[in-house]
Amino acid sequence: MKVVVIGGSGLIGSKVVSNLRAAGHEAIAASPQSGVNTVTGEGLDAVLAGARVVVDVSNAPSWADADVLAFFETSTRNLLAAEAKAGVAHHVALSVVGADRVPDSGYLRAKAAQEKLIESGGVPWSIVRATQFFEFLGRVADSAVHDGTIHLTPAKVQPIAATDVAAEVTQAAVGEPTLSITEVAGPERIGMNEIVGRYLSSIGDTRKVVVDPEERYFGAKLDDRSLTPDEGAHIGAIGFEEWMRDQPHAH
Repeated sequence: MKVVVIGGSGLIGSKVVSNLRAAGHEAIAASPQSGVNTVTGEGLDAVLAGARVVVDVSNAPSWADADVLAFFETSTRNLLAAEAKAGVAHHVALSVVGADRVPDSGYLRAKAAQEKLIESGGVPWSIVRATQFFEFLGRVADSAVHDGTIHLTPAKVQPIAATDVAAEVTQAAVGEPTLSITEVAGPERIGMNEIVGRYLSSIGDTRKVVVDPEERYFGAKLDDRSLTPDEGAHIGAIGFEEWMRDQPHAH
């Protein structure tokens, strides 16, 4: 089966491509580097010829509110139109747990808009919503530095390994369209300040983490429900310690 992975050279996409190829599918990694641009439409018709499934794990190059909304809306509209023309049978997209619960986050508003387009787009679909990746904990820390200390909300999160996210997306791609949203999260529910503190101490980063309930996460005020999954979420197998052991900087 031919599967086109939009964003196939990125963190999740490259793992999805590997998983699909290992299962015997023809998986094509499509990205601007390979001549496929979902914003301009360049290369879409050619790469989708003969494809049965399209997996969209692409991300916006700029996270400014207006930019990220324009990216996901334009990209998704172009993709769905090209898929309909090519006779693609299944559109699988990666979204974010809490996309519909954090309206003051421009990024999550954009993901919610993307989901709505997919749901009404006419191509049979499945959406996988994932929690934050362990791989982004360093970026979370760096985004919250004030005068050399890191200020983070104690709101609960349930971070997950990129490998587990890719496994869930792969499973969706080889299955039938669900016409529904599946949530996937890591095995541990923990305060944002705690997990980032644990990550920093694991890599020998001595910066201090200060608990600050008012601190925003990429512009959004969080509570314990904002970014945690509902009951029935699929739970990844890899916990933080196991993930950390596999990181090159952990040794």
